[in-house]
Amino acid sequence: MVRSKMLRRGVVVAIAAMFALVGFSGTAIAQDTIKLGVAGAHSGDLASYGIPSIRAAELVVKEYNEKGGVLGKQVEIVTEDDVCKPEVAANTAAKLASEGVPVVLGHICSGATKAALGIYKDANMIAMSPSATNPALTQSGDYPNFFRTIASDDAQARLEVDFATKKLGLKKIAVIHDKGDYGKGLAEFAKKFLEESDDAEVVLYEGVTPGAVDYSAIVQKIKRSDADGIIFGGYHPEASKIVMQMRKKRMGTVFISDDGVKDDTFIKVAGDYAEGVYATGPRDTSKNPLTQKAEKEHRETYGSDPGAFYLNAYAAAIALLNAIEKAGSTDSDAVTKALTTEWVETPLGRISFDERGDAIGVGFSMYQVRDGKYVEVK
Repeated sequence: MVRSKMLRRGVVVAIAAMFALVGFSGTAIAQDTIKLGVAGAHSGDLASYGIPSIRAAELVVKEYNEKGGVLGKQVEIVTEDDVCKPEVAANTAAKLASEGVPVVLGHICSGATKAALGIYKDANMIAMSPSATNPALTQSGDYPNFFRTIASDDAQARLEVDFATKKLGLKKIAVIHDKGDYGKGLAEFAKKFLEESDDAEVVLYEGVTPGAVDYSAIVQKIKRSDADGIIFGGYHPEASKIVMQMRKKRMGTVFISDDGVKDDTFIKVAGDYAEGVYATGPRDTSKNPLTQKAEKEHRETYGSDPGAFYLNAYAAAIALLNAIEKAGSTDSDAVTKALTTEWVETPLGRISFDERGDAIGVGFSMYQVRDGKYVEVK
C-alpha cells in the first residue's frame, strides 16, 4: 500500500514537471498574460486563512493591471484550493505547474507547503507563502525556490517563551500541539527554549488529534500537571475547543498560542471564553500608509475587515510581481536574484529576502483578546 502511494506521488511529480517544461519552453513564452498562482485553504475549516490571500492578490493585481500590467502584459490569477492538506497540495501544485504558472502565492499551512515545494522545484516555479512558518522550509536548504513574508516558528516560539516566563512570570508550562508540521514544529522549539532556561519547567508535553469533538482528556492532564500556563502549537479549531473546555471547568490557566490562532474565527467560535487568550502574530503595521491603503481597499471592495495573513499575502503579491518586473522575465533564476537583491515597499514595511528565502524586515508581536478583539501587547 505504501509502495503504491509512493508510485502515485512519483507519477504526479513527473507529470507536473513534464507539463511545466512544456509550458516554459513554448507555451509560456507565447502567453498574453503573466499567471500568478494563489494556492491555499480556500474551503474547509481553515478557509479563513486562505481566502484573505485570494483577496490580497486580486487587489494587488487589479492595481498592477490598471497601470499596464507587468512587462507589458496583464496579470492573470489562477487559484487552486488545497484545503490545507498535504495530500491535496501535491495535486494542487501539479495543476498549477501544468498551467504554466511561474510564481505562486502560497501555500498557507506548513504541511501543505512542504508537500507542494518539490513539485514547484522540479518545474522551476517560485512559491512565496504569507503564513507557512515551519523553520525547515527555509533552513534545510532543500527548497531554494521558496520564500515567505512571515518570520519562522523559532522566532515565534522564542517570543512566546520569553513572554510567558519573563513578562508573565509563569513557572510551570504545559506545551501542547496538534501533531502537524506547523503546530508540532513550533511546540518543539518552545519545549527546547524552556528546557534551556532556568525560568520555568515543562510539566507536560503532548499532542492532540486534530478535528476531535472532545478534548477533555488533555484538559484533565493539564489540570493534573498543575501548569500555570499553556503554550499551544496549532490552529484555531482545536485551540477554541480546548480553551472552551478549560474555562467551563473554571481553569484559569494562561493560554498562549501562535498565529494559527490569532484569527477572528477563534474569537467567534470560543466567544466569551476567548477573553484573555494570548497569541503571537505579525507585527502591527497599522501606521504604515500602505497598510492603511490595503485595508481600506479590502473594506471598500469586500465590505469587511481583512482576515489573517492578508497583509502578508498583499506583501507577497507585490514582492513577486515587482521581482518579475525587475528581472525582466519570469525565469526563476532571474526572479530569485531580484527577490534577494531588490528591496520593495509593502504593507509590512520595506522588505527583501535573504539567501534562504526568509523575509528581511518582518517579525512577530504578542496579542491578547480583549473585549472580543486581538490587541497588541506593548
